[in-house]
Amino acid sequence: MALLNAEIIGFSAERKSDEEIADQAAEFARIRAQPDMFNTQQLIPYKPCPYWFKYRYRTDDGERHGKCQDWEIETTYFKWSKLYGCKEALAKIQQVFGEEYPEKGMRLAIGTHSRYPDTWLINGVVRLNEIKQPSLF
Repeated sequence: MALLNAEIIGFSAERKSDEEIADQAAEFARIRAQPDMFNTQQLIPYKPCPYWFKYRYRTDDGERHGKCQDWEIETTYFKWSKLYGCKEALAKIQQVFGEEYPEKGMRLAIGTHSRYPDTWLINGVVRLNEIKQPSLF
């Protein structure tokens, strides 16, 4: 896991296909069905977010892109879509995660996963103010 200070050059929300949503729900159900010593009761069912949230960003070694797997963006979508409707929720998400956060300062929380050991994945975003180190002299 690492925090990447990258130049954000794009943010988008792309609608998932019905098949992608069904596959995500089935995969989560399969994982939840595995017995463990702590999970003895059924928890709240997982509802996949109908959108992928993607970042395009630039680092010293070039331009990159990736799906952001941040549960906070997905949860924000569900909350705001109930309050404002889907179209307005997506516009507000674009404003906050695609414009405000990059302008004010943010880092991409990246890491790997056992399924994709050679690929860095965007696991989340961390909103941080830019810090200018003062001169020592």
